[in-house]
Amino acid sequence: MKKEDRFVKQITPKSVDFSKWYGEIIRKAELADYAPMKGMMIIRPYGYAIWENLKAQLDKRIKDSGHSNAYFPLFIPESLLAKETEHLEGFSPEVAWVTHGGQEELEERLAVRPTSEAIIGSMYSKWIKSWRDLPLLINQWANIVRWEKVTRPFLRTTEFLWQEGHTVHETSEEAQEETLMILAMYKEFVESELAIPVISGIKSEREKFAGALATYAIEALMSDGKALQMGTSHNLGQHFSKVFNIRYEDRNQNIQYAWQTSWGMSTRLIGALIMAHGDDSGLRLPPRIAPIQAVIVPISLGNWKDEVLPVAVKIQSELHEMGLRVELDQREEFTPGWKFSEWEMRGVPIRIEIGPRDVKENQAICVRRDSGKKEPVPLDALAVKLPELLSDIQKSLYAKALEFQMTNTHDIESYEEFKATLEEQRGFLRTFWCGKTACEERIKEETMATIRVILLEEDKSIGGERCILCGEKSEHLAYFARAY
Repeated sequence: MKKEDRFVKQITPKSVDFSKWYGEIIRKAELADYAPMKGMMIIRPYGYAIWENLKAQLDKRIKDSGHSNAYFPLFIPESLLAKETEHLEGFSPEVAWVTHGGQEELEERLAVRPTSEAIIGSMYSKWIKSWRDLPLLINQWANIVRWEKVTRPFLRTTEFLWQEGHTVHETSEEAQEETLMILAMYKEFVESELAIPVISGIKSEREKFAGALATYAIEALMSDGKALQMGTSHNLGQHFSKVFNIRYEDRNQNIQYAWQTSWGMSTRLIGALIMAHGDDSGLRLPPRIAPIQAVIVPISLGNWKDEVLPVAVKIQSELHEMGLRVELDQREEFTPGWKFSEWEMRGVPIRIEIGPRDVKENQAICVRRDSGKKEPVPLDALAVKLPELLSDIQKSLYAKALEFQMTNTHDIESYEEFKATLEEQRGFLRTFWCGKTACEERIKEETMATIRVILLEEDKSIGGERCILCGEKSEHLAYFARAY
């Protein structure tokens, strides 16, 4: 879209400077602001409303699948965190420590929660005694602190919000079933509610969660060609249960160590929404999670307060009764054009314009944010037409994102092609890898690309089934990309 064709002209086009574009959208659409503390952000009401809608939809899925919410402490004693050496080493560069309470130095340092396996594992060892106590399926919504060196709002911040599930099972098969069930749930949630297509698979040994038996993830392609990890599901095996002594008496009255999983999604999803759907004018929010699904803008011409405003109020009331999230912008200090720009930047899916002429013709003009298409709709048909438009916008955003992902997924057969594609096109590079960490590390060092996931069901229709770097025969079909 040319600048002269846009209402919103104060945002740097993403084709000019993607990073600057991303930051300007966050500030100007009032999603978040920088906190006085380095690396932290303040989520503003509009941004938090998006998070609340995401949280509500995901929380429903979590509860419908048999899990219950609980809450565990923010502070974790160092002795608990240190019980699992690999786990502590994996997080130690990012852990924030509390050393004093008031004026007194603590006898033991407290870690500010970087993740909760340690504190939750210590409690599960008290709660679980018998196979009758299993499965234990708990989720918590919480804040997390990781002392990141390089931060960017929503994508990587010192403090962020998330949910983390922690489950305990009788058998390894049940734990694996839980791990993959959550992975599938995350995929469905992101694609259905956020309208972002993802690929799912297993992480390499190098990229897995510290202390896990295996880590699975969903990955999405952002519109600058970089990948973003959207959610992870970990099969913890018996690793943490042996560390924290989570044992139970089985059905044959033998003492067994339990099998565990953990999984999580965070406010990073908001960053994904911006980068996957946003355009040069700002946000384009999928209707299912948009805080405002439609905004009514009365055109302030002539005697509009008496002729137009009452009609606009009636429309809002009727749409509210249907359960739609509708805003009426009747501010007098701004022109209709300014309002169009404001709501376009905020990504509201539908703008409903109504002026004196529209009232006379018993219609309103519906403008789609995803395509800019305008359509006159009879006032008595709005209640039927608006849900149809919202549904179509949701599908359209997903279809466009899927088309982008498919166009920018490249089947690669040589390392030279691999490097050239990364420089010229980016995107997902689908190719075979031998499974050796040495090859994985060399590829990252030379290209800055990492294995995002290894496909669970390999597509043997591509390439020669040999490692892209060393040429050894391979069964690991992996998605590589440069990533956030």
